[in-house]
Amino acid sequence: MKYFSTRGEGPVSLDDALRKGIAGDGGLFLPEQLPGFEVADFAAAGTLTEIAAVLLRPFFAASALHDDLEQILAETFDFPVPTTRLPVDGRNVSLLELYHGPTAAFKDVGAGFLAACLSRLEADVESPLTILVATSGDTGGAVAAAFDQRPGMRVAVLFPDGRVSERQAHQLCCWSDNVLSLKVQGSFDDCQALVKAAMADGDLSTEHRFSSANSINIGRLLPQSTYYADASLRHFRRTGNKPGFVIPTGNLGNAFACVMAREMGLPIGPVVLATNANKTISDYFRTLEWLPRASLQTLASAMDVGDPSNMERLRKLLGDADRLRDQLGVVSVSDTEIEASIQQDFREFGLAVCPHTATATHAWRHMDPEDAQTHDWILVATAHAAKFETIVEPLIGASVPLPPELESILSRPAKAVAIDARLESLAAALRGD
Repeated sequence: MKYFSTRGEGPVSLDDALRKGIAGDGGLFLPEQLPGFEVADFAAAGTLTEIAAVLLRPFFAASALHDDLEQILAETFDFPVPTTRLPVDGRNVSLLELYHGPTAAFKDVGAGFLAACLSRLEADVESPLTILVATSGDTGGAVAAAFDQRPGMRVAVLFPDGRVSERQAHQLCCWSDNVLSLKVQGSFDDCQALVKAAMADGDLSTEHRFSSANSINIGRLLPQSTYYADASLRHFRRTGNKPGFVIPTGNLGNAFACVMAREMGLPIGPVVLATNANKTISDYFRTLEWLPRASLQTLASAMDVGDPSNMERLRKLLGDADRLRDQLGVVSVSDTEIEASIQQDFREFGLAVCPHTATATHAWRHMDPEDAQTHDWILVATAHAAKFETIVEPLIGASVPLPPELESILSRPAKAVAIDARLESLAAALRGD
């Protein structure tokens, strides 16, 4: 299978798409054609890793990693990804818990998979590959953990100084010498723009051999589509119904992975995007004009994105807003509504949810009553509430215990380098100036 840029460049192999992260023309890689599946194709696949192997095998058909795919999946899914039924009378509503990985966030899946792939592809290369990652909270920690101490790999994590929670910031800055943590004086959009500018700079790219671990890298999206395949298949086998998903989203990577799974034929019903007060997506669906803007700082910090990169993939796959809004729902959730949802989730379900997950539970509670009753729903829980204890604990009036993995991370010493939002500053930091 070959891969093309959303802006036309290509074709390239999967291995090259993984290494490059972003195409030379600035676009994002997509396969030339998505494979098609039927439920029966997964009849012999009972576990998440078995389902993932069936789903991803066509993408790796011509890859040097083809024979390693099952081992890569075993490394990636070495923690549970459960779906928990919520106690809602007369309705089938579940929570897909994606926060049981090493940094307690859904991005552990994509980051671990990408690290397992790239470390194999780069095993015999002398000069290190430099992974650039912009993060609004969880991505950087997951990527740093996944690539920490891997031979031949270097990571530079760019995060907006003062715009992530204290615990998030710590997990961005507590790794080995092959991880460089950069606190940028600006927003997530500034961090993302720096990553794109660096990767587009020929001299810098040659010097450092850049790749990306943001969801702009196809290697993040492929594994994320597998847990939507797994959750939908398990639900369909049990009930005969195609579940809908409500997905908290900022840069649209997690949501695009679900859409991609649905387009490949998995038994997935409606998909609703839950955003925070950054309304670029919801305004696009309403006005049919794509108008990126500076991001706003919210309680759901990992979703503070004003120019979601994966909209380019979404439009390429499904079409522009007039078609997108017929296939997807979108709900924008304010900070006040996030707080109310956190309180209601704890009161009704006994669950402490993070601010991002609270956007999904709010969107579900306030969807059209007919949609709510007609479909079974799976709400996506993207991070552990303990990462946002200063927000969650005062609202629920209780402490949120730290999961062991997060407790271990927070016990490490942390260090970071401050830079301003200029390419020259990033270049100097990469040189160690």
